[in-house]
Amino acid sequence: MSPTRRDFLRTAALASVAVALPGCAAGSRSDRGRAATAGDLVAPLPPRPAGSPETVARDEAYWSAVAAQYRITDRTTNLEAGYFGMMPAPVLAAYHRHIDRVNRESSFFARTEYGAFAREARERTAAALGVEAGEVAFSRNATEALQTLIGQYNRLRSSDVVMYADLDYPAMQQAMNARAARAGAEVVTLDLPEPGTRASVIEAYRAALDANPRTRLLLLTHTNNKTGLIHPVREVVELAEARGVDVIVDAAHSFGQVPLDLRELGAAWVGVNLHKWVGAPIGVGALYIRRDALAAIDRAHGDEGPLDRIDSRIHTGTLNFAALMTVPDALDFQEEIGVPYKAARLRYLRDAWVGPAREIPGVDILTPDEPGTVGALTSFRLNGDGSRDGNVELARVLREEFGLFTVYRSGPARGDCVRVTPSLYNAPRDGERLVQALAILAERGG
Repeated sequence: MSPTRRDFLRTAALASVAVALPGCAAGSRSDRGRAATAGDLVAPLPPRPAGSPETVARDEAYWSAVAAQYRITDRTTNLEAGYFGMMPAPVLAAYHRHIDRVNRESSFFARTEYGAFAREARERTAAALGVEAGEVAFSRNATEALQTLIGQYNRLRSSDVVMYADLDYPAMQQAMNARAARAGAEVVTLDLPEPGTRASVIEAYRAALDANPRTRLLLLTHTNNKTGLIHPVREVVELAEARGVDVIVDAAHSFGQVPLDLRELGAAWVGVNLHKWVGAPIGVGALYIRRDALAAIDRAHGDEGPLDRIDSRIHTGTLNFAALMTVPDALDFQEEIGVPYKAARLRYLRDAWVGPAREIPGVDILTPDEPGTVGALTSFRLNGDGSRDGNVELARVLREEFGLFTVYRSGPARGDCVRVTPSLYNAPRDGERLVQALAILAERGG
């Protein structure tokens, strides 16, 4: 989108909302008890400062202006942005406008004019992912997209093996189990090193594939939801394909958190979310099938559509019209900041707490600092406690005693953990508060 059109849409968004309430800067005390609405007027983003992404990531004046685009609650400090992404004010305003139009014009709009909005959303999403529009289809979330790819994968035989790792998402592990059961195939799992490095993760997959030469289908996560480890997808895909193994990639946490070009990943089948890090409304995901790999995924539920079109591979029923219409608005906001700059800021916020926390005896950080292996999301254990109950309690104490909202995660082979995920509305001081809390808790023993 050109700056001229973006500026026009931003002006239209601001003109459509009510006059701002006084004293309502993001996170201000005056915001207590009042629900945020699209009517909260915010100033447009200033021009992005000059400099490299890493330099701009430290410009607190600029990122304060970015944070002001988000109407955040003061009930807690949210360090759990990995669940879903908050819409910034201009995107929320656009969503409300789209809801009003859909509701007002109803079926007339849906059957006559909505198609053009859906095509724009698809084209913009595909362009952002570096692929063709005909290789992308919308789903309601990455889980639905990946269940489609796994469940309709048609190359599996009873003599084959399917493989996944301890860090893969539970719903996707279950989908792999179910697909293997239908074919009578064997399931093999591997435990990834902790904390993993790029080299050690590649070696873990190399060893697992060599030890299981009958492997036909591998589930591979790009940005992991449990610890935040970013897998070297391209290298693992090359290892797998050299052994005749197909790879389905879970990139649910990647799109918008870290730079993502699906062509560069090299995988033929990928599922993504747009309501996590892209900041679209809840209920928008997508699946990618490389054009030359369509035949490996059956058409959905007896669909009689063309074999050479991705649309025949997924049936979601009626999508949320307004949510899909808002996708270009969310991409506009993201592109105005710039994905490399956004990723650098998120990594800076992560490093701001991880570095000092590593120095606290009893705090075990589960992701490395190696470039390209982590984004915003990082997990830790305290005093070696990998139990579910212990990490649920730790997240509770952080929330109730220190006002920091995190979440426990289960599934890593070495035990459960607590996940910390800052976003663009956070500041380094939020990480400082977390470090102070961890020092107190480590000293008291949990």
